[in-house]
Order: sequence, then structure tokens, then C-alpha cells
Amino acid sequence: MAAVTLAETISMEAAAMARGWTEEGLIDAAGERLGLAIGRHFPRPGSAVGYLGKGHNAADTLVALRILRDRFGWEISIRTAYRMETCAELTVRKWAELGSPAPWEGSVPWRDCRQPLVLLDGLLGSGAAGPLRGPLIPLAHEMADLRRDAGARVAAVDLPSGIGADSGEILPDTVTADITFMIGNAKRGLLHSHAAAATGALAVVPVDALTSTRIGSCELISPLALHCGKQPRPFNFHKGMAGRIAILAGSQAYTGAAALAAAGALRGGGGLVTLFVPNDARAVVSAKCPPEIIVRGFNDPRELLEFQFDALAVGCGLGEMTGSAAEGLLDLIAQSPAPTVVDADALNLIARSGKTGILGESHLLTPHPGEFARLAPDLAGLPREDTARQFTDRVPATLLLKGSRTLVTRRGQTLWSNATGSPAMASGGQGDVLTGVIAARVAIGDSPVEAAALGAWLCGRSAEIALSEPHLSEDSLAASDVLHFLGAAYQDWRSAGR
Repeated sequence: MAAVTLAETISMEAAAMARGWTEEGLIDAAGERLGLAIGRHFPRPGSAVGYLGKGHNAADTLVALRILRDRFGWEISIRTAYRMETCAELTVRKWAELGSPAPWEGSVPWRDCRQPLVLLDGLLGSGAAGPLRGPLIPLAHEMADLRRDAGARVAAVDLPSGIGADSGEILPDTVTADITFMIGNAKRGLLHSHAAAATGALAVVPVDALTSTRIGSCELISPLALHCGKQPRPFNFHKGMAGRIAILAGSQAYTGAAALAAAGALRGGGGLVTLFVPNDARAVVSAKCPPEIIVRGFNDPRELLEFQFDALAVGCGLGEMTGSAAEGLLDLIAQSPAPTVVDADALNLIARSGKTGILGESHLLTPHPGEFARLAPDLAGLPREDTARQFTDRVPATLLLKGSRTLVTRRGQTLWSNATGSPAMASGGQGDVLTGVIAARVAIGDSPVEAAALGAWLCGRSAEIALSEPHLSEDSLAASDVLHFLGAAYQDWRSAGR
């Protein structure tokens, strides 16, 4: 599925109409799919308020409101920037099909609304240029106020109103969305990391007449674009076929990191997970691990070279290794016969020693921005997309660069941008879980790029699902909650339900 420009979007719409589609048919198809996508993303029916401009983006929103009301049981209402009779003809028609509801006047009575309160940003579509103007600005500010003060969530229709569709530039008064439902295809500009503050999470609403199947140089990680991790296991599947995973992690100071990484590999689908920890931390770490995990002690990281495994993960919670232990870890990374996920303290050791030369095509690096800055200080200050490409041009490993818009790529391949996640994941241990999940996917047989992309999507989606639980919030979500909902995330991936 291609990430497209505005010009390509217009061209695809024209091509669809040349094949016999009408503008109204496209609006109905897009709006219905949009309503279904929103209804699945917010599983508890609440109150949906459509914020409408004059154009066809408002028409899509009105169709989606009908689906939310009739199929999912939501209470719906509208807020308008203009008198309905002055709007586009098809927008007026979709309003009539909804039952011609009277727009709310004055402030939204949010205290009386059934929760969750979801605001649909249908003020402007992707064809609009420049910042918001006139009566659209107060409605954008109202959405921001409700998001800040009333716990409302904003779902942008195609793109947040005011953002540059091709550039991702956040212009003055741009709507801040918690999730953006891009219609037909991913919009190229919205995949840029600098757009994430306005777009929130990203979802593609497939519309058969408008969706491109080609893969370009920059794409969105989604089940519509990648097919790894979908095939059911054959009935005679056994743990050896699911892969043997070795994880070298943990220390006396960081026992939880090792346990979370091992649990991530277990919940990620690994068949047999062996966790290697320093001998002096073995008893404490073993007590924290699920009973399915094999825990072994080690004195020197090179001891792992005596074992057979299908994937290796190193680095979580090791602390700063020095002397022979540091030399042993570098030797293990360089000589590992299996694909190796390198994270956290192992990345810091490579940066400190200046030995990026030991990294090859079988390595998969998962740095957060601070770790990456230590690995490639000369790339600091560049846009994240540029740094990822330049780094992989000189290092043959696969790179997963963490962030609000996690990036995955390797030399000469597509730059993949993750669609899922939440600021609730800004807590300790999330990266450890991700390392384990990726190691499981590599052991199962995914390519490093596939494993990294799917692992990032699954962990982000798991966090989103967890946040739909009434007892969890952005403030309280923990890495262990992400572990708990990985199975549900897998189900969504296989059904393309997000």
C-alpha cells in the first residue's frame, strides 16, 4: 500500500470516476469504511461529535456518524462552521440522510455526554492549502479545549485540519488529533516524524477504488502493506518450529529488564526461550520470570556461543560492562551464528568502543534517540528519516529507531514508519518487551525488517487496546500491560482490524 502525495490522491480519484465511480459513491464508500474503523478503534460506544466544514471531508464525516449511530450505538451530534445550506451539495445530502440533525449551538455540553467523547475533525480535507481561516479556527480551538479539559479524543478524518498533506508541516491552529484515519492510502507528509505531534497514531481506511498496492520508498507499517505474521500455524506445529531464542540480559541492578524481554519473546510467539543472566543475578531474575522461561547463569558472554539458537537478543538491563565482560559481549555480537537483536547497554558498549564495524546484515539494532545519538553523533540534528537512511547506508544492519513514530529500514530498502502506539508507552520496560517480541519474530523466520516492523506495530497496538480498558489510562499503563494484550494485537494484525 503506497504512501501517496496530494497529486497522486487527486489522480486516483479521477481514475476511479473514469471507471464509473461517482463522487457520491466514493464518499459513501469512504464514509462507511471510516465509520467501521472508528467503531472498531473505540470499542465502547459513547458520544461522537462531527466538526464540519463545507466540503466533502464533512460529507465523509456525516456518513461515518451514521455508521457509528446505526451499527455501533453511538450518540451523535454535529458542530458546523457554516450554515448547512451553504455547504457542498453532497455534504447537504449526507446531512439529510443522517436525519438533518440541528447543529449544537454554544459550547458542547460535555458533562452530559456519554463517554468516551470522540470528536471527528472533518473541517478540511487533504485538498485544502494553508492554515485554518475564519470560522474554522474557533472550532479547532474548541476541540483542543475539550481534549485538554474534558478528556475528549480527537479522530482526524483523512488528516488533521491545517496540516500540510505533502509536507507534514504543522501550521498555525492545526487540529491536534489522537488518531488520524487516512482514507484510501497513507498520506506521504503525515508519515514524517515532525507531523506526529498533530496526527497521533495513524490508521489507513481502505477504499477499494482508491487504494494503491504498490510499495514506495516510504511506507506505513500496517497489515494492509505487510503480510508476515498472518498465516495460521499448521496443526502439527511444535515448539521447535516456533524457534529457539537466547536472551542475554539483566544484572543485579536491572533485574526487571531481563524478565520483561524474556516475557516479550514468550508472548511474541517464541517456542523455547532461554534467558542468560550474570550468575550473581540469576536467583532474583528467575523469581521474576514466567515459569515457561529457562534461566541460566553465565560468567562470560562468549559462553552463549556453545549453545544453538535461532535468534539472539542482547543488551537489556546489562548495565555498563567493562574489562573482559565487555570484550566478551562484543565478541558474542560479532560471532553470533544467528540473527541478533542488539539493544540498550549493548548499543552503548558498541558506541563507547567505536566498534560499529562488527555489525553486519544479521544484526538488528533497536536504539532510542539517546542511544542512537551515541552511535552516530555526526547525524544529530538531522530529520529522523534522513538519519535512519544515512546510518543504514554505512552500516549494513537493520535499524529500528524508536520514537513517537518508530522507523524501520536497512540499506537500499523502504523506510517503514509505524502506525500504532500511544504516549502512554513513555515508561520503563517498553523497549525490553519490544526486544523480546522482535527476537521471537526473527526466530520464527521473519526477515529482520519484517520482525522489527511487526514487533513495533504489535507493541503499539497492544498499548492502544489496553487503554480501552476502564481501569487503565495513559498515566498508569505499564510494560506488563502491553505484554498482557499482545494476543489481541496479533488478532488485529491478522484480521487487518486496525
